[in-house]
Amino acid sequence: MTESKRKIILAVAGASGSVYARKLIDRLCAMKQPPSEIAVVFSDTAREIWNQEIGSPFEPSLPAKSYENNNFLAPFASGSSTFDTMIICPSSMGTLGRIAGGISDDLICRAADVMLKERRRLIIVPRETPYNLVHIRNMETLTLAGAIICPATPSFYSRPVTIDDLVKTVVDRILTLAGFGQDTYHWMEHD
Repeated sequence: MTESKRKIILAVAGASGSVYARKLIDRLCAMKQPPSEIAVVFSDTAREIWNQEIGSPFEPSLPAKSYENNNFLAPFASGSSTFDTMIICPSSMGTLGRIAGGISDDLICRAADVMLKERRRLIIVPRETPYNLVHIRNMETLTLAGAIICPATPSFYSRPVTIDDLVKTVVDRILTLAGFGQDTYHWMEHD
């Protein structure tokens, strides 16, 4: 499937780290061949955190389209949709736990359940630390179910200088896991 034919869901759950979601949306929209649709869903808490951390409300621009978290009529709430990848970035442990428990009480959790049941790509980016045993077991459950757990842990190989450089290391990793080719730093492949 070409990148321009892909449909991506980006869920922003209630954890600190809105900068990761903003950079991810910017990078997806700026691709030479962006996905044909980027469905963006915020939890209520995530919207508040975004406003606090970013300083302004989220304003979607094409190909991004915003969906309300209580909208179970969104196309990706069904396995018959053609959305191939879901990224939850950042993810709270509450959202991660509800998905692990099979609780589809909002659109984010329902869409994640669809991704798992249809054996599609689900990438969850937890931003909380430290983890307790419940968190670890929930991450194990989701990994066994087919999800990819990608903690928002920046790398330092590329000698990042700014916060944006650090954020980019995480976002590049997420995009690579989502199957998008990235011109990015690779360990021992650059001077």
